[in-house]
Amino acid sequence: MASLTTPWGEISEEEMYRLKGIKASQSFFKSPRGLNYFTRTWLPGDDRGPPRALICMLHGYGNDISWTFQNTAIHFAQIGFAAVALDLEGHGRSDGLRAYVPDVDALVADCAAFFDSVWSNDTAQFRALPRFLYGESMGGAMCLLVHLRNPTGWDGAVMVAPMCRISDKVKPPWPVAKFLTFLATFVPTLAIVPTEDLIDKSVKVPSKRIVARSNPRRYTGKPRLGTVLELLRVTDYVGQRLQDVDLPFIVLHGDADVVTDPSVSRNLYEVAKSKDKTLKIYEGMLHSLLFGEPDENIAIVLGDICDWLTQRIDRKANKNNANAD
Repeated sequence: MASLTTPWGEISEEEMYRLKGIKASQSFFKSPRGLNYFTRTWLPGDDRGPPRALICMLHGYGNDISWTFQNTAIHFAQIGFAAVALDLEGHGRSDGLRAYVPDVDALVADCAAFFDSVWSNDTAQFRALPRFLYGESMGGAMCLLVHLRNPTGWDGAVMVAPMCRISDKVKPPWPVAKFLTFLATFVPTLAIVPTEDLIDKSVKVPSKRIVARSNPRRYTGKPRLGTVLELLRVTDYVGQRLQDVDLPFIVLHGDADVVTDPSVSRNLYEVAKSKDKTLKIYEGMLHSLLFGEPDENIAIVLGDICDWLTQRIDRKANKNNANAD
């Protein structure tokens, strides 16, 4: 297969946006601690009217917002939502050593600052819109952390195969893990954690594995010691706080996922104090629900997400109209 200039083949982003009937832009955001984050915005086309909601998106480990991840953002814009996202620290075009995430709490604070700046900026069109969190894998766990920082600041969250716990099937065996934990104290950036190729474990369709591997900004090295320890720490913390989750949410997981654990998504649904919560478990689907599955499976998952968002947006609009009367 020839090398790809974009995940859609030999076609520019600008042409793809035109064909999809949306508008898109990119910029950089300087966080309160001085890191520069690469950001993107996707908006409905001029003929679709103003956006109905703001979707704040977080990608997963090793990924970025400029390749297959933006397929979902483009779809959001096509159906009337505004979507924004940023490359996480150490990922894509943002600052940081590649795939090194030394402090997830600081990263979450930076992401929250970016989303707040978009939503509240006086020159922006988003201030009056309902806003939702959206996260895939590691980004799904970060949605919960953003929510726990500001429990009343969001209208809901969409979490796709969230990394609320790393599956035992991709962890190193105990003796190796113990040694790596000791070693991380001295060389946290060392990229030596043994793991199988996550694309093979995440992406079901062989031709889509080729597209995923063609991403020029995808991290292809072994995980760094400090990153792995930090993700283990954070997922343990998130697992202990599931009962404190108190916002409308939908969590979606494939029951054949061996990267993140679908049982934890079930547990989140069972123990969260949220009154409005939805769980979707898809038989036979792997980790990459919105890219790696056959197109008919992706359409099911995407339809469930968009239906859930539309229902909550309509519900809030009807409530606001009733209060106005």
